[in-house]
Amino acid sequence: MTEPEPLQFVGNNEVRWHGRTLLYFSGCDYFRLARDPRLAAAANKALAQHGLNVAASRRTTGNHKIYAQLETELARFFGAESALVLPDGYFAPFAVAQVLAGEFTHAFVDEFAHGALMDAARMLDCPVKKFRHRTAAALAKLLSKCDRNAWPLVLTDGMFSHDGSVAPLREYLKILPAGGMILVDDAHGAGVLGATGKGTLELEAVTRKRIIQCATLSKAFGAYGGVALVTSALRKKILARSRAFAGTTPLPPPLAGAALTAMKILRREPARRNRLFQNLIYVRTKLRAAGWNLAETPGPIVRLPALSEIQVADLKTRLLAAGIYPPFLKYGGASAQGIFRFVIASEHTRAQLDQLIAGLMAFKSRPVKAH
Repeated sequence: MTEPEPLQFVGNNEVRWHGRTLLYFSGCDYFRLARDPRLAAAANKALAQHGLNVAASRRTTGNHKIYAQLETELARFFGAESALVLPDGYFAPFAVAQVLAGEFTHAFVDEFAHGALMDAARMLDCPVKKFRHRTAAALAKLLSKCDRNAWPLVLTDGMFSHDGSVAPLREYLKILPAGGMILVDDAHGAGVLGATGKGTLELEAVTRKRIIQCATLSKAFGAYGGVALVTSALRKKILARSRAFAGTTPLPPPLAGAALTAMKILRREPARRNRLFQNLIYVRTKLRAAGWNLAETPGPIVRLPALSEIQVADLKTRLLAAGIYPPFLKYGGASAQGIFRFVIASEHTRAQLDQLIAGLMAFKSRPVKAH
């Protein structure tokens, strides 16, 4: 893989690239909190009070009071019994799976699940099989081949980043045997989906009884770090038995301070979530009217249909000419061949959205023929 060229962020919605300032519809800072001065102030305050790094495992001398504060607020925000903060979002399902090893007889992973879940599944010490993306019938077929005493664990993203679709958690729960559970990596759904931002579980209207939800603080919350939203018993088990948790230095206190402020902002400013989805609806409505065939997904992501190599090159050129950074990516199984994925943010202005719409409408009206 060729390493991507670095980008310099400018304000909320622009980047500097090759000497040009371009509109940015990539990344997953859905509320643009990563550049909110209130988070920067909170991080600076925590830096002054607590230093940059605790420089030790939480199992030894690195267990700082700010982690307990953050975990209390996370449990409150998501309505979970307990929360455990981890160094990053990739790490969260890995640490959970590490202590669940031997407790499940089978693991079933969505074929387009994030790499964090693929790696976590390998820790479970049981057979692992993939099932067709977001397809309850395919999962049911695999489950039917298990004996009646099976204890399966289903691993899936909550919101899938390639197109904003979500896992049908209610359908999965209906077909799971009594001993089955679901491990959800809700990195993209947490803070975004649901009436109050609790994520995919809230959107799907399911309880936590048979679901373990993991998330990240680096996307909707604009900070950094991973979180496992778990029962108190499972939290204690991770503390006692996870080698990954025991052997790592925890989140730097300034980032924990920033995350605390981000949760307060999202609780107190529901208008941000309203703007986010108003922006999404506006873009999709305009593009569909122009002839684009776009999926109706819950997440604030606009994925274009597959294009030929010639079309891809032409659209990149047209977007750059329109002052827009081309968000074409090859990442993970669902986008391995390359896709245009436009991430909509709450802080995109109507003029910026219109600039994107105009560029895509122009391409649609005068497309290059596919060969």
